[in-house]
Amino acid sequence: MRRRWTPEELEATWNLQPYERALLANKTGATLLGFVVILKFFQIEGRFPANPQEIPEATIPFLANQIGVESEAWNQYRWKGRAFEYHRSLIRRHLGFRESTIPDAKDLEAWLRDVVLPEEQRFEHLREALYNRCRVLRIEPPAPEQIRRLIRTAQNAFEKSFCKQIFARLSAPTLERLNAWVQLSGPEDPEEQGMAWATYIQDLRSDPGKPGLKAIHTTVTKLHRIRELGLPSGLFNGVSQKLLQSFRRRIAVEEPHELRRHDASLRATLLAVYAHLRSHEITDHLVDLLIESIHRMASKAERRIENELAEGLRKVSGKLGILFRMAEAALKSPKGQVEEVIFPVASERLLLDLLQEAKSAGPAFRREVRAVMKRAFQSHHRRMLPELLSTLEFRSSNELHHPILNAIAFIKSHLDQKGPFWPMTDEVPIDGVVPPSWIAAVIGKNSKGSEQIDRTAYELCVLHALRVRLRCREIWIVGAHRYRNPDEDLPQDFEAHRQAYYEVLGLPLDPDTFITRLQEKMESSLRTLDKGLPDNRYVKILPKGWIHLSPLEAQTDPEFLLSLKGEIGRRWPMTSLLDVLKEADLRIKFTREFQSGTEREHLNRTVLQPRLLLCLYALGTNTGLKRMASGQEEATYKDLLYVRRRFITAEQLRRAITQVVNATLSIRQPEIWGEATTACASDSKQFGAWDQNLLTEWHVRYGGRGVMVYWHVAQRSTCIYSQLKSCSSSEAGAMIEGVLRHCTEMTVKRQYVDSHGQSEVAFAFCHLLGFQLMPRLKAIPRQRLYRPGTGMQEAFPALQAILSRPIDWDLIREHYDIMVKYATALRLGTADAENLLRRFTRSNLRHPVYKALAELGKAIKTTFLCRYLHEAKLRQEVNEGLNVVENWNSANGFIFYGKGGELATNRRDDQEIGLLSLHLLQVCLVYVNTLMIQKVLAEPVWMGKMTTRDLAALSPLTYHHINPYGKFDLDLNTRLPALDEHQEPAS
Repeated sequence: MRRRWTPEELEATWNLQPYERALLANKTGATLLGFVVILKFFQIEGRFPANPQEIPEATIPFLANQIGVESEAWNQYRWKGRAFEYHRSLIRRHLGFRESTIPDAKDLEAWLRDVVLPEEQRFEHLREALYNRCRVLRIEPPAPEQIRRLIRTAQNAFEKSFCKQIFARLSAPTLERLNAWVQLSGPEDPEEQGMAWATYIQDLRSDPGKPGLKAIHTTVTKLHRIRELGLPSGLFNGVSQKLLQSFRRRIAVEEPHELRRHDASLRATLLAVYAHLRSHEITDHLVDLLIESIHRMASKAERRIENELAEGLRKVSGKLGILFRMAEAALKSPKGQVEEVIFPVASERLLLDLLQEAKSAGPAFRREVRAVMKRAFQSHHRRMLPELLSTLEFRSSNELHHPILNAIAFIKSHLDQKGPFWPMTDEVPIDGVVPPSWIAAVIGKNSKGSEQIDRTAYELCVLHALRVRLRCREIWIVGAHRYRNPDEDLPQDFEAHRQAYYEVLGLPLDPDTFITRLQEKMESSLRTLDKGLPDNRYVKILPKGWIHLSPLEAQTDPEFLLSLKGEIGRRWPMTSLLDVLKEADLRIKFTREFQSGTEREHLNRTVLQPRLLLCLYALGTNTGLKRMASGQEEATYKDLLYVRRRFITAEQLRRAITQVVNATLSIRQPEIWGEATTACASDSKQFGAWDQNLLTEWHVRYGGRGVMVYWHVAQRSTCIYSQLKSCSSSEAGAMIEGVLRHCTEMTVKRQYVDSHGQSEVAFAFCHLLGFQLMPRLKAIPRQRLYRPGTGMQEAFPALQAILSRPIDWDLIREHYDIMVKYATALRLGTADAENLLRRFTRSNLRHPVYKALAELGKAIKTTFLCRYLHEAKLRQEVNEGLNVVENWNSANGFIFYGKGGELATNRRDDQEIGLLSLHLLQVCLVYVNTLMIQKVLAEPVWMGKMTTRDLAALSPLTYHHINPYGKFDLDLNTRLPALDEHQEPAS
C-alpha cells in the first residue's frame, strides 16, 4: 500500500460508513482502533496487513478521530491471538470473503500461468495481480510465503511451456547454428570455449562506433550473422516485449557453461530471443548510422566551404554606392576598356572582395557546397550504398512518399551499371525526390543534346530525401524497432475500448464538447488579460507588436537558513557520502530490488548487500570499481565486477530510486516542508562522454561533446525520474516520457520546463494527457495570441497588436479521435514519446494530424500565455520550480566527480547505469538530509527561529557537511549518530 495520502484521499477512501459502525459494538480502546484499521485496509487492498509497518501513518489519527480513540492506542493492539483471529473472521463475513483452500491455490496458479505471465514477469506485479484476482473471487489471499511459492511454481510451469513451443518451431539447422554460439561442438577446453563465446557474443553485443563506412560495414555484418540463423518469421508474434526482455536479461549475465547446463528447449529459447531482439536493435543502429552519415556529409561540406571563404573574405561596405559609380562610368564610356573605365572608380581588389562576398552566401554558396558533397560522396561515402540497400527494406504507408521508394528501387537496380550518367527516362523518379535547387545539378545534357541524369547528384538527393522521411518515420524499416511501422505504435484495441480510453484520459467522446470547453477557457483568459493590462505594471504591448515583460522583484534573503546549515555541519561534520548511501539502505532496504538475472542467486544477502553498496557508490561517483575495491578486505575488484554484471541493471536501479523517493515523500513533516504538491520541474544537464558512439554529440549551445540527462525534480529537490538522451533529441519528448513513467507515489499535474522543453505539439499532448505544461519562455517578445473564433476582430482591444488569426476548430474536430489515440499510445507505453513527436515536427508540415495538434497546441498555449502575463505569482512559481532543477544540476558535479565528470565508456547501457547510480546517490542524500533537518527543527528553540521565508527557501539538497572523497570504509554495523530515536537495526 502506498504511504502518502492527502486529506482529500483519506476522506474519500478511509472514512467509516454508517453501516460499518454496527461492527464496532463491544470494542473499545486499542481493540476498537485495531479492528477499524484492518477493516479499512482489507477493503482497500483485499488482504490483511502482514505487520503494523504496512499501515500508512496518516491513516491512524484519521481513523482514531472518527471513533473517539487516542491514536497512541494503536501501539497496544495485539497482532496475534484469539482476538486478532476473531477480527479477521468478522471482517471476512461482513465483506463476503472466505479463506483460501488448496484447490483455490491450484486455480490461482493456473490463472497466473495462462493469463498473467504471458504479459507480466515482475514479481511485485504478479503478486498485485494475484491479490486483485482474490478480491474478484471473494477469497482471502494465501499467506505471503505461500504466495511466493505459488508465483514461483506458476513461473516455472509457464517457462517450460513457452520454451517447448518455441523449440518446436525451430528447424534442425537453426538449432545447430544456435548451439554453435555456445560452442557445444567446439573445443573441449572450457577456457577456450569461454574465450570463443566472449569474442563472438561480445562483438554482437557491442554498440556501433562513430558514424562512417567502417561502422556501417561492421553493423551490416552483425545483422547478416543473426539473419543467417534462419529464425522463422513471426516466431515471437503475439509475445509481449516484457516477456522477451525477461529472457534477454538472463542471457545478458549468464556465462557459457551456465547456458550449456540448461535443457535444450530453454537454451534455444534464450538464444533465439536474444537474436530476435538484437536484430531489431542492430537494424535501428544501421538506420541511425545512415541518418547521421548523410547529415555529417552535408555539415562537413558546408564547414569546408565556409572556412575556405572566410580565409580571404573581407566585408565590403557601401555596395550600392559602388554600383552607382560603376554604372555612371560605364554609361559615360560604353566602348572603353575595363581597366580604363571601371578600375578607377572600383579597383580590381574591391571587385574581387565583392565577388568573394557574393560567393559566401546565396546560390553560389549552395553550388559550392553541392560540388564538395558530390566529390566526397563519389570518392568515399558511396561505398555504403550497396550494403545499405541490400540489407534494409524500406516501406511507407503514405502514397505521397512512394516516389522516394521508387527512386531507391531504381538505384538498387542500377548499382552494377558503370558510368557517371544515366539516360533520362520515365523510370527515373524526379518529382518528390529532387528538390528544385538541385534540378540543375541532377539533370543535364550530353554532347548530343539529350537529357541525362548525373548519377552522383541524384543518389545524394535520394539519400537526403530518405533521411528526412526516416526521421519523421513517414518511411519505415522492416525488422526495426524505433523505425518500425508507426501504425504499430497505436493501441490495436482502441476501437473496441474507445470509451474506456477516453474516460481514463478524462476527455469527452464528443469533439464539440471538447472544443466548446477550450473556446470558453480561451475567451475567459483573453478577456482577463485584456481588462487587466492597463493596470499591469510588469507587461506592456509595444507599438510594433512586441511584448515587454519586466523582471520580477528579487525576494528577500532567508535570515536563519545559514545558521541551520551550520548546525547540521556541527552535528554531522564531514559525513561520508558512502555512509549516507548505507544509512538510506538500512532504513529503506532498496538493495533488495537488485536481484540476479539468472534463475538462482548463490550469494548470501549479508555478503551481497555491502558489495552492492560499494558498486553503486563507485558507479554513482564515477570513481570506478577498481578504486572502490582498493583497500577493501572483504571484496576484491573481481567480486565487485561480478556483482555489477550480474545484479545491477537500469530497471532495478529505477525501482530502487522509486523506493527512496517514496520514502522521502512519506517522512516529510508538513509543518516544515508544507503540504504535498503536484508540481514538478524538468531540465537537462550535459555530461562529457567519449565520442566513439552514436549517442555522444557536440552540443551547439553549451559546446563540447557529451550526452544529456533530463531530470524531473519535484519541489524540495526530490528527483522522481531521469533519462539519458542525446544532445539533439527532443526535450519535449523527454518531458512527457518522465511525467508518464516516473512510477513514484507523486501525481504530476503541473510541469515546469524551460523554452527548450515546450512546443505547440507538446502543449497539445500534455492537455490530452491531463497535466498542464507551464514553460518559462525566453522569446516572450515574439509570442502571439490566437483568437478563439471568427467574428471577434474588435474584441480584446488592448491585445490587438499581438493577436493573430482564429484557431481552426474544424481541423481539431476532424482529427480529434486520432489525437486521442496517439495520446493513449503514449499513456500505455506502446509508443515512445520522442519517436512519436518526431512524426509531428516542422519537417512533416503536410501531415494532417500534425496540423491538428499544432492548432490544439496554439489554443492551449494562448490560454497559458494569458495567465502567464496576467499573474505575476504564476511567473514566480515557474521560476522557483526551475531554480530547484538548477540546484539539482549544481550538485551533480559534487557527487559525479570521478574521471573529471566524464563518462569514460562508449556503451550506452554503461552510461545509463552510471547516471542512474548518480540519481540514486543524490536522492539518498536528499533522504538523509531530510531526516537531519527534521531532527534539528524538532527542537523548539530551532524551529522558533525559522521565518516563513526560511521555510520557503529550505532545501534538503545541501552538501556542505558531506565528504565524498578519501578512504571508502563500509561498516554496516555503525549508523549516523543521533539521527532519530528509533533507528532500525542493521540487517
